[in-house]
Amino acid sequence: MGSLELRLPDMVVVTGTASGLGLEVARQLLQSNCQVVGVDLAPSALESDTRYQQVTGSIADTSTWNRVVDLLDAQASATLGLVTCAAILDVGTVPEATPQRIERTMSVNVTGTALGMAMIIPRMEANGGGAIVAVASVNATLAEQQLAIYNASKAAVRQLARTAALDHARRGIRINVLSPGPMMAGLFKRHVESATDSSRFLATRANRQPQGRILEASEVAQAALFLLSDGATALLGADVIADGGLTAGFDFRTGAEGASV
Repeated sequence: MGSLELRLPDMVVVTGTASGLGLEVARQLLQSNCQVVGVDLAPSALESDTRYQQVTGSIADTSTWNRVVDLLDAQASATLGLVTCAAILDVGTVPEATPQRIERTMSVNVTGTALGMAMIIPRMEANGGGAIVAVASVNATLAEQQLAIYNASKAAVRQLARTAALDHARRGIRINVLSPGPMMAGLFKRHVESATDSSRFLATRANRQPQGRILEASEVAQAALFLLSDGATALLGADVIADGGLTAGFDFRTGAEGASV
């Protein structure tokens, strides 16, 4: 049996490339000789790479995506991909969520993802197909306290992508969802840094993981690249849970707590 070789799109648009998962996805794509268009409000550490092009702007703004499309049209790339990593966090209960906070979270997390798909899908169809990875979260399925609006936004991303997968499947476009759990980057890293006792918080959260550790962004990024690749042609509308087994079962572990029955 021969070795497994996965082919990636020639050019991939990645949102949120200034930090966290988006940065790692873009880095691994560049290492795989893909062209990358990064979209973020902040600069990216990858801008010195000649295969990387940065579009600075909000993903919730149509003008940002117009500039992305201009770059794509100028390149005339054979195959296209899109990975929507950009997201913001909102901490608080529902009564604490002001209309402004709700709008801001939904605008970036949901509208930004939808606009990206709306602008890129026609280019993919014109090229005969493409692959999209919409980054949601385990919070799209399981609720986490104090994150009501964020949880709702990620659930919306999940259903947005799954519906779009059905709508565009016969045009050669594969759309899947990637739902990460905690990883040492981005939003979870901010949780750790904001804790009163960061070391204790990290140890407690790591102990909840079946492997006893928090995933690295590089591990989750590998799952994103697989979904982009031609090795994932059997997956469409799938929700790939990249959480190190966190949501595989209940955290009872009665044997470890001294019970024998």
